[in-house]
Amino acid sequence: MKVTPTALPDVLVIEPRVFGDDRGFFFESWNARTFSSAGLEATFVQDNHSRSVHNVLRGLHYQIEHAQGKLVRVCAGEVFDVAVDIRRSSPTFGRWVGVELSQDNKKMMWIPAGFAHGFLVLSDAAEFLYKTTDYWYAEHERTLLWNDPTLAIDWPLDGAPVLAAKDAAGRPLASADLYP
Repeated sequence: MKVTPTALPDVLVIEPRVFGDDRGFFFESWNARTFSSAGLEATFVQDNHSRSVHNVLRGLHYQIEHAQGKLVRVCAGEVFDVAVDIRRSSPTFGRWVGVELSQDNKKMMWIPAGFAHGFLVLSDAAEFLYKTTDYWYAEHERTLLWNDPTLAIDWPLDGAPVLAAKDAAGRPLASADLYP
């Protein structure tokens, strides 16, 4: 397994060892011992699986209480995955990083607690899987505005994104509930 820090050092790109032949492939998407030896200590309590069509943009989501670390990957299709540091005390506060995750590259991304997260579907459709370190609590969920000019996220859009109402109504960084 190869672990590479991104421009936001706490956000990691993980490339598993993939064993493939003419029958297909196999890889471990999670192994506590292997991840621990790479410095990633996490206890996951929930797995989520979503399917979205081309140009759907989900996010940027976080929970102000019960903050979630997320291990994310794509099992079908391709997405542009984004993490935004919303920890006021962080030297990278307000910065973002984006990585293409796909069924072909099999990359995963570790997004620790304290970050907002979202993704844009680049393929005709994508199935997105993620493990979380805490449960989902509707009352603590928040959405950061996906197109906040302060963040200036360079989404590789193909026209206007398809958004849920809560994502269209996200709050800009300047008025969002943030972590200390």
